Amino acid sequence: MELIQNILPPIVDGKTKVLILGSMPGKQSLEKQQYYGNRRNHFWPIIGKLLAIDIQEDYNERIALLRKHCIGLWDSIESCEREGSLDATIKNEIPNNFSELFKKYPQIQLVLFNGGKSFDVFKRHIGLQVLDGRAYKKMPSTSPIPGKNIKTFDEKVEIWSIVLDYLS
Repeated sequence: MELIQNILPPIVDGKTKVLILGSMPGKQSLEKQQYYGNRRNHFWPIIGKLLAIDIQEDYNERIALLRKHCIGLWDSIESCEREGSLDATIKNEIPNNFSELFKKYPQIQLVLFNGGKSFDVFKRHIGLQVLDGRAYKKMPSTSPIPGKNIKTFDEKVEIWSIVLDYLS
């Protein structure tokens, strides 16, 4: 097991309405210092399909696109022990500081968890306070790694389309 520190800062600003939370970036993402840096991950193609635009290769343009559409990114985990990039091997996780984030950005209306591990970690360490006015939803993972609840790309796009309800 290797101790992994999440070096990616939150992509959130005063206009963010939807916050998408991964668990912990994989090795490729950490090496590139980019959210969803694995080219096989479905995240960027799903966003492109939902927003009906071509996603550029340039990471800064991708982040600008998310900001333009009031979408933020972060992860549930600040640090953990993990072997490889698989969520299934994550142990001894420390969550990110969401009380500070939500205090600074109270306009966030929807928190989407990209996969079960992100949801489980957040729920266990932070909790889902339904009285805070925010909606929380566990989404199918955009990971290219096969899991037990595999969805097709089109099924993922359909489920992830909840994002659009909060962007208008």
